[in-house]
Amino acid sequence: MKYVLIYESAEDVAETAPVHFAAHQARWHEFRERGSLLLIGPFTDRTGAMAVFTTRAAAEEFVAGDPFVLNGVVRNWYIREWLEAIATP
Repeated sequence: MKYVLIYESAEDVAETAPVHFAAHQARWHEFRERGSLLLIGPFTDRTGAMAVFTTRAAAEEFVAGDPFVLNGVVRNWYIREWLEAIATP
C-alpha cells in the first residue's frame, strides 16, 4: 500500500509558489532521504501536484509542515490509499 498526497493549487500559485519553493523543496528532500517519499511533482497544467509516500503518517507529517500548505500556495489537499500494481525493481 502506498499513500498519494494530492495538492490543489491556489489561484495565485504562479506568484506564491516561487516565494516558498526553496523551503518546500528542502522539506521534500528531508522525506526523500528518510525513504518515506517516493515520488513528487506538479501537474503540467499548474492545477496541483501529487506525491507518493510509503505511509499515511509520513504524508500527514509532510503536509503539517509543508511551506506550500502553511503559506496558502495549496488551497486544498487530500490523501488517498493506492495499491501499486506494477513496481520497478
